[in-house]
Amino acid sequence: MQGIKRRIVYVTLFEGLALFITSTSFASLSGSGMDRAGAAAVFSSLIAVGWNFVYNMLFERWEARQAKRGRSVARRIAHAVGFEAGLMVFLVPMIALTLRVSLLESFLMDIGLSMFFLVYAYVYNLIFDSVFGLPASAMPVTETKPRA
Repeated sequence: MQGIKRRIVYVTLFEGLALFITSTSFASLSGSGMDRAGAAAVFSSLIAVGWNFVYNMLFERWEARQAKRGRSVARRIAHAVGFEAGLMVFLVPMIALTLRVSLLESFLMDIGLSMFFLVYAYVYNLIFDSVFGLPASAMPVTETKPRA
């Protein structure tokens, strides 16, 4: 499976499973009902998607103005840390308000959420690629012999 169909299946399964896991986790960690926990999970997902769009647009604008091109390990780490820090600014108050917990409790939940998604994304991608195959961009390039 390739192209837009692959992306739609990927995002739908990723977010659907993530919403289930995060809503049940929020409910058990905060003592809130599933209604509040589900709302917090949905809001978290929507905020993460929106922030991802804005942050990547801003990062790419900054990156385009840099003298040194390419994505070094340091630049990739800066990108990931910047994204997570910005996401935390939005999620911590939202989680606190939605679940009726303190900012400290919300902050700790958000750290747990970030650690969960780090592992979840890695494992999800491994399983998704094994079930649906690699995307065209990750397929090995076959070498052709030059003609004499």
